[in-house]
Amino acid sequence: MDIRKIDDSISVAPQISIEDVADIARLGFKTLVANRPDREEPGQPSMADIEAAATEHGLTWVYLPVESGNITDADVDDFSAMIHDAAKPVFAFCRSGTRCTVLWSLSSAREQEPQQILSKAQQAGYDITGLIPRLMQQASKR
Repeated sequence: MDIRKIDDSISVAPQISIEDVADIARLGFKTLVANRPDREEPGQPSMADIEAAATEHGLTWVYLPVESGNITDADVDDFSAMIHDAAKPVFAFCRSGTRCTVLWSLSSAREQEPQQILSKAQQAGYDITGLIPRLMQQASKR
């Protein structure tokens, strides 16, 4: 499992397995978030199975699927509300971790400076410089 810590409140990862859920709970995460649609690609574990494992291991399960390359402002609003209210730390996953990072970045732009967001994403291994115009748009919602 490739866990990439963005900050103390959230880490992201590429697709997890059902077996990974026990480790996620053991590592102290409180909320497990799926930003990947069910059946996005063949062989992907079902979200119902991951949800069952999350429940079994005491994690709060949140299913916020978004389409790769098409993250809407409504998706950002949903993620922002979730991250604000979620028990932390949060563990979010999608196919590569990029969607989770983009959602976190855009929602965080409402509270943090864009350079700080870019730096945290970069340290986690995600180059989101292409999002600067959208970060600025979200920052205007402060």
